[in-house]
Amino acid sequence: MPDVIAGVEIPETTAVAEADRLVEKTMSPVLYRHSRRVFVFGLLHARNLGLQPDPELNYLAAIFHDSGLLTPFSAVEQRFEVDGADHARAFLLERGFDEGAVEKVWLAIALHTTPGIPHRMGPEIATTQLGILTDVLGLGLDGFDRGRVDEIVAAYPRGDFKNEFLQAHVDGLRGRPETTNGTVNADILEHLVPDFRRATTVQRILGAPWPS
Repeated sequence: MPDVIAGVEIPETTAVAEADRLVEKTMSPVLYRHSRRVFVFGLLHARNLGLQPDPELNYLAAIFHDSGLLTPFSAVEQRFEVDGADHARAFLLERGFDEGAVEKVWLAIALHTTPGIPHRMGPEIATTQLGILTDVLGLGLDGFDRGRVDEIVAAYPRGDFKNEFLQAHVDGLRGRPETTNGTVNADILEHLVPDFRRATTVQRILGAPWPS
């Protein structure tokens, strides 16, 4: 029987099963459970908005979206969101997904911390970010049935989520702090890493090698 959480069915596909095993094995429990909650919340948002994303692609985007916080996928130092998106791209291409599907998952992951853009894009991209915003910031939580929210948290417990989630970002970004410039991740490092000071856009403009 399919796994159903809060009325949302976890897709029973080979790719979902393989991705799930890979991520559960390589990711911390707090990020793994977060990723599964993101999928369920994202599909609930889709229902409320009348959207029809591909559940398999939504699941793959959700399960890989924080994978770039682990050992970087690319040899090039880049934002963790892009690392995770590249990881997912390689995974999907190896399993024969078409370029259109791969692009949806890549964009959903690469843009998941970028405000103001995902909601104007396809349903997989929009609802992945909405699921993340609900689980991290509580966005739209009061619009969901309380019983369903409780069922999601019972299936994938939050534990000390706020502190463990922030620490996971510190651990994953401490060695590449410059990649956080201009992103929400700079907020996390500046708050929790005593010797980190972000370079503001104003500082970068005024420090540019131009006379005026």
